[in-house]
Amino acid sequence: MTASVLKCGKLFDGESGELLENREILVEDGLITDIGPTVDHPADAEVVDLSDRTVLPGFIDTHVHLTMDASNLPMQTLGSTATKALTGLSIAQGYLESGFTTVRDLGAMDPETPTLDLRNAIDSDLVTGPRILAAAHIISPTGGHGDIGGFYPTRWDIPVSAKADDRAEIRAAVRREHAIGSDWIKTVNAGGYFSPGDDPAVCTWFDDEMEALCATAAQLGMPVAVHTGAADACKQAIRAGVRSLEHAYLIDEEGVAMAAEAGVFIVPTMQMTQEDLQQLKDGTLPDQAVWKFSRDSEQILASQRLVASGEAEVVFGTDCGMFPFDHGVKEFIALVDAGLSPLRALKAATSTAARMLQREDLGRLRTGACADIVAMPGNPLADISATGQVDFVMSRGRIIRRPAHA
Repeated sequence: MTASVLKCGKLFDGESGELLENREILVEDGLITDIGPTVDHPADAEVVDLSDRTVLPGFIDTHVHLTMDASNLPMQTLGSTATKALTGLSIAQGYLESGFTTVRDLGAMDPETPTLDLRNAIDSDLVTGPRILAAAHIISPTGGHGDIGGFYPTRWDIPVSAKADDRAEIRAAVRREHAIGSDWIKTVNAGGYFSPGDDPAVCTWFDDEMEALCATAAQLGMPVAVHTGAADACKQAIRAGVRSLEHAYLIDEEGVAMAAEAGVFIVPTMQMTQEDLQQLKDGTLPDQAVWKFSRDSEQILASQRLVASGEAEVVFGTDCGMFPFDHGVKEFIALVDAGLSPLRALKAATSTAARMLQREDLGRLRTGACADIVAMPGNPLADISATGQVDFVMSRGRIIRRPAHA
């Protein structure tokens, strides 16, 4: 791999609240090896002029579904594993060009492991795509949010959900996810809006079941992400020892405070709510979601404001796959509209996300970090919508996209 020198007009390092001006970044063998007003220019280095751009760490989306299509989930789920993996690759490559150099995929509705196969192919340089961390399947009680059997006739037993209904089955499901190579455990302890027959306001694991899942994951060294909704379900998950609350649709003030005290990260997927509100207005929201979302939408928005004003760590995650990936970058605007500062929103997609993922080599522009770098015109600390104008992307030291003038 050849070296690159990036000449940066402004630089956001992922942590500081100030933009550094007129910096150069030296990239060698996929890593940042120097940052300063000037750096060495190796003889073989390509110099990229970004002097009229703001340069940032590559964005991290910590909640996606590369192999799901919510608009046609019942039929799409029945497709082959290969179709899902190939479609997911195309989606992942498009998302990379938007600036998302790392994604965490939280579950494929497939008996095989398309997201793990895709992760491995990218890591092995067989194909180009964003770095993927994945939970292969969603561990769910029967009839819970991860069980989509309600879409099909009751005589059908389609093996796409990782269902478990007592502590022994739950432990076995966690161990299977570990054995097949999942990076995370994904579970659900409340209903969802797009799934049939369950209710986001209802907790679907007993305390001892949630504790058994988290204890087994901890013993295996695996972090747990939980789809959750009801305030009581959020608190149950925090007490059990999860690392991240996904959505936390109906979390209350006490739950936010508990998350902050316990060091639990909240991934509030706020743009998803905006997508659902628009579908509700347009009359295109799936039938099974209408009554639930109509009942809860105001409370969801209120809970998001609580999260934004609280002290818990907020992390960027979209739930793309449940809505189009080309809308994912709008999560930045949704976070700021809910009350986060632009700085906190940018950190949510860079250094805070990296800390949740336990990847200190990501989400920051500093010596020794992975060379995942994006650039855009404008100043996202002054106008967060600039994040939608990314036109330079470097992933693992390779330039994926460059401005027309470069």
